[in-house]
Amino acid sequence: MANDNTSGRRAVVLLSGGLDSATALAVAVHRGYECRALSFRYGQRHEVELQAARLVAASLGAVEHRVLDLPIAELGGSALTDPAAPLPAGRSAHDTAPAIPPTYVPARNTIFLAFALACAEVTGSDTVFVGVNAVDYSGYPDCRPAFIEAFERLAALATKRAVEGRPTQIAAPLIGMTKADIIRTGIRLGVDYSLTISCYDADSHGRACGRCDSCRLRARGFADAGVPDPTPYAAAPPEETQP
Repeated sequence: MANDNTSGRRAVVLLSGGLDSATALAVAVHRGYECRALSFRYGQRHEVELQAARLVAASLGAVEHRVLDLPIAELGGSALTDPAAPLPAGRSAHDTAPAIPPTYVPARNTIFLAFALACAEVTGSDTVFVGVNAVDYSGYPDCRPAFIEAFERLAALATKRAVEGRPTQIAAPLIGMTKADIIRTGIRLGVDYSLTISCYDADSHGRACGRCDSCRLRARGFADAGVPDPTPYAAAPPEETQP
């Protein structure tokens, strides 16, 4: 599938099990990288996503999938790591636009990228792929282009590879895409989105709640892309997401 002369190069891909990270893995594979997927068990209330990550990694041909345990939940500060904190549900795009949501996990992408960078050093990987998106990013500050650019500058200073003249690149191929564009790209690259889970409050069977911000963005993306949504929902998504 390689199409840009990167055959033989290695990449670490941050893989949550959601729609965006699955597409980022597909992009990396399509570009000819030998991919190692990296996921985290960090006390997230939607830990069912890790089963999805395992299935996605296998389906897209990752040569390895590792799940690391991180005690991020012990710090608190997020509705995603505190089961007692209410998750926002049924909000419109207008409702979610003004502020950083309670589902923001403090410094999560910085922590994840740091571990991915370490993994890249150990495995001799040229690139770290991350599926962050600045268009449909739900207000998260660590999904912006400026953050990715700053982390890449850090990677060029703080590693043995960089000192030796082989700095690891940080690739965010989805960062300027809408959710619909991401879905169309994934379909073209063979992503089976029925394997993915985006919901912040999925049940033990992997059924999405249909009401959280992530479900809203996902359902709206499929509607805008004109692609049937394969997500098993426990409840129908808000009406604004319907085609």
